[in-house]
Amino acid sequence: MTMSQDSSALRNPATGVRDRLLEVAEQLFAERGFDGTSIRDLAAAAGCNVASVNYYFGGKEKLYGEIWRRNLHLLRDTRIASIDKVLSESAGVPCLEDLLRSFACAFIGPLVDESGGPRLIRLMAREMINPHLPASMFGDDVIRPTLSAMQQALAKVCPELPESKVPLVVFSLIGQLIHTIWVKMMQHSMDDEALAMFEPARVIDHIVAFSAAGITAYAGGVIE
Repeated sequence: MTMSQDSSALRNPATGVRDRLLEVAEQLFAERGFDGTSIRDLAAAAGCNVASVNYYFGGKEKLYGEIWRRNLHLLRDTRIASIDKVLSESAGVPCLEDLLRSFACAFIGPLVDESGGPRLIRLMAREMINPHLPASMFGDDVIRPTLSAMQQALAKVCPELPESKVPLVVFSLIGQLIHTIWVKMMQHSMDDEALAMFEPARVIDHIVAFSAAGITAYAGGVIE
């Protein structure tokens, strides 16, 4: 869908001005970057006046922050919900592979979903290159609550795993998942056949099998 088609749909009177601004701002910031998007651009794309940006958000910076906040909350909630779902469906003690797969799919899924993932990945890439957010936002809104939930779940699944090792195991797992997302980001910016083999579903299968084997051996004392 083109920008003009998106803008036309978003100008629908049934869609509130605040929601229209959020939608077009996320798209424009992803395409042009924070500095390359003006308040006039945002207002024109949302079909509203310039004053609306200040009225609803208090300026472009706070609008940008709100876009990130709602995306980060979605990522956090999706990941934690995947953990809770597996625990509830297994009476609190799922098998290790089920926990790892559910978490991996929830971790990567929203970022590779073609309906919105590419846009969010572009937004992330631009923020990495030219940051405008407080570093604490990622830690407070996503990292700490996600780590806490996964560490508690892993401790239940692998009670033989030393408590001091649980955070390191989760750290290693998330490192693999973040690298998978990074590869997906590279695929959007370059045409490289070598990266084509790292299709998300295939990578998730590998991460689950590799991590489950490693964690089981680690917990059993095979790997010191």
